[in-house]
Amino acid sequence: MFEGDEEVMSRQRATVEQVRQIQDHFKEGTEYHNEKKFKEAIEAFRNGAAVNPFQEGHLDELSKKLKAMSVKLVQESIAYMGCAAVHLKSVIDELSENERELVPVDDSLLDAFKDWD
Repeated sequence: MFEGDEEVMSRQRATVEQVRQIQDHFKEGTEYHNEKKFKEAIEAFRNGAAVNPFQEGHLDELSKKLKAMSVKLVQESIAYMGCAAVHLKSVIDELSENERELVPVDDSLLDAFKDWD
């Protein structure tokens, strides 16, 4: 999501299944990134951020901005990782306490997200 973007889409609150999907994509992307398979990591992060997005077209906008900046592949992977992490945190926050119990959110992610609010 970018400052100044005014396009707001109507979306449904995230479901438990969607949060599971997003978390799986994020974990996969992180594994690829750690293995220095940056193209695969970017694809996994993009796939996660594309599940029930908060803003239509935000991934295309990010892609354009990164291309204009001529970033290295590792930097591009990190940018998409950040996008996917923010998205995952946002959809987890939409779940009720009961729903959160149905999604085994990785403890390391929960620890990382604790300081975000």
